[in-house]
Amino acid sequence: MRENGISMWFRFAIEPVEQQRPLSVHHGKRTWTVDRDKSRIYKQKLHALASNEYKGKPFEEAIKVELTFYRDIQKSVSKKEYQRRLNNAVLPTVKPDTDNYIKSTLDALTGVLWADDNIITDIVARKRYSDDPHVFIKITPMTEGDGGA
Repeated sequence: MRENGISMWFRFAIEPVEQQRPLSVHHGKRTWTVDRDKSRIYKQKLHALASNEYKGKPFEEAIKVELTFYRDIQKSVSKKEYQRRLNNAVLPTVKPDTDNYIKSTLDALTGVLWADDNIITDIVARKRYSDDPHVFIKITPMTEGDGGA
């Protein structure tokens, strides 16, 4: 965790995982949904990493969250293409979608970094390639007057 008096940022050494469609579980007349294993395990690990890193009280007022998801570079590309992706000359326009990364990550960090993700009023999200997959998060408290267009 880093803090500059206004914002704080975190780097979590975990490969981002997208929110997957939930499984429907039927038992008699009751039906409910549960996370698939991949999403559930990611959320649990990220939650634990954040809990170990941040000992403060979760944010309860309006915040802006910036997320950068550094995903692994595919093994099937040439050395030249690998380097281009590493240098951000080629951006990851492949699945999973950025919004699915956002959902799983916001859910995982609820209760640790923020009390509830409904306090997030602004989101900036990026998806990039890296040979060191991780999730970078910057949180900035919003103050009155920040609501401009």
